[in-house]
Amino acid sequence: MNTRYEYAKECYAKIGIDTEAVLNKLAEVPVSIHCWQGDDIDGFENSAVLSGGIMATGNYPGKARNPEELMADIEKVLSMVPGKHKINLHAIYAITDTPVDRDKLEPKHFEKWVEFAKKNNVGLDINPTLFSHAMAADGLTLSHPDEKVRRFWIDHCKAMREIGAYFGKELGVTCVNNIWIPDGYKEIPADRMGPRQRLKDALDEILSVKYDKEYLVDTVESKVFGIGVEAYTVGSHEFYMNYAAKNDCLCLLDNGHYHPTEMVSDKIPSMLLFADKVALHVTRPMRWDSDHVVIFDDELKEIAKEIVRCDALDKVLIGLDYFDASINRVAAWVVGTRNMRKALLFAMLLPHGELKKCQDEGNYTKMLAMNEEYKFYPFADVWNEFCKRNGTPEGDSWYAQVEEYEKEVLSKR
Repeated sequence: MNTRYEYAKECYAKIGIDTEAVLNKLAEVPVSIHCWQGDDIDGFENSAVLSGGIMATGNYPGKARNPEELMADIEKVLSMVPGKHKINLHAIYAITDTPVDRDKLEPKHFEKWVEFAKKNNVGLDINPTLFSHAMAADGLTLSHPDEKVRRFWIDHCKAMREIGAYFGKELGVTCVNNIWIPDGYKEIPADRMGPRQRLKDALDEILSVKYDKEYLVDTVESKVFGIGVEAYTVGSHEFYMNYAAKNDCLCLLDNGHYHPTEMVSDKIPSMLLFADKVALHVTRPMRWDSDHVVIFDDELKEIAKEIVRCDALDKVLIGLDYFDASINRVAAWVVGTRNMRKALLFAMLLPHGELKKCQDEGNYTKMLAMNEEYKFYPFADVWNEFCKRNGTPEGDSWYAQVEEYEKEVLSKR
């Protein structure tokens, strides 16, 4: 064999896997990279402390402080992660000459992001930011009993949908607009239905304006609880799953937003039976929704397996969502993004048809045995070939580039 990849290619061919076809398909699967890992979700408003049950812990030096630094860091990340990507923005990353409140944001306030996306050949996704703001000081937004507060956030969400459609039109890549709210109560509530009725009515108005789905796809994201709202979350999984099913939008599953023993990998096939598409935020919860950097662990591999087994690479919209301020932020981005892509590759290199046959025939012994053996196939050599073909570092060589970037750029901030 001339190369390790050629040996790996032969190994996988013996179990019916065409690695060339896999590499070509993997390159076209988009992964949305979250911009907020680079600055601990500070954004560019410079007006509020992070709130809404969200925490970015740590004070590692080198945090991006402005649009120029954040974009430079993202470009560095893109040079080290193979495959097709999008950049996921929050409303607080609007770039304005003078302060503009969130309900008044317009496409022009994101023009520099569109320029950035065109330069780097990436798509853009968007999220309204319903936290870290005076109008969300008591932890309630779209479900607030005060109509004035609800109106502010309804108008904000409408504005962000218009901006998302603008992204789609300008870039020719469908923009995912995701609505997540922090609303809930610390103590057991006296009224559970009322807040959800207000949220439903607010969402109905927000989504009443129709955009071409070629440009904009709307998603709603549930959560089990947050800091300060431990007793009751308005936007529960049951609420959003039913809302999405009845209102022509998608349910977004964040694998940190459920009880510790609930696995999003198990939810994906069920959702796909009843929805054309499903959206994901991939993170790593540690005992709770702690948003640790994504690692190549069992649940990540199971999530990827379900996407591949269900023939849903074009039906599951994959986005990352974590924020670690205790380590080099560029490295955190690279580790998580490469691991998401590695998990997809690992899943695509498995003979799912043969394993399914074992299950259907009741041959659970062979199914277990083969699953374990496939873990030791030369997956890493196929990964390195993928990196090589995409012009990104192979193996661990990317880390030296991060160290150099820290020395020359991050340490001087």
